Amino acid sequence: MTRVVVPVRYPLSKHSRATLEEAVRIARERDAELTVLHVDLYQSNHGVTRTELKRAVEREFGPLVRARYVVRRGFLVEETILEEVAAEEADIVVIGSKQASRWRRMLRRFLDDPDIDMYLREKLDCTVITVRADS
Repeated sequence: MTRVVVPVRYPLSKHSRATLEEAVRIARERDAELTVLHVDLYQSNHGVTRTELKRAVEREFGPLVRARYVVRRGFLVEETILEEVAAEEADIVVIGSKQASRWRRMLRRFLDDPDIDMYLREKLDCTVITVRADS
């Protein structure tokens, strides 16, 4: 079964809602499992719970079939997302354009040419779909 991972902010921002909308559409279209991920940073711990995340998502999109809600704590959002994508063995990752630019900055530290899609495809064998909030 196809696995889709979508990292979002909590509370849901305009960008997170747009990204989540695309992830929900893809999951429904492909009859896939959906993991909605929020990273709660150690340095600014907001104590977000899975229940709060689930309620916020369901207020926007209604109950989602085969959806998991995950809150991870970490020091770096991007690194924590990559760890979750690897742990989930995700087939598709749906990220917002803001998140993609953060990933580029992070990877620039390690690589000469930070092509996020290529990096994830090679390292994690998944497809990355980038969503703009104004699209």
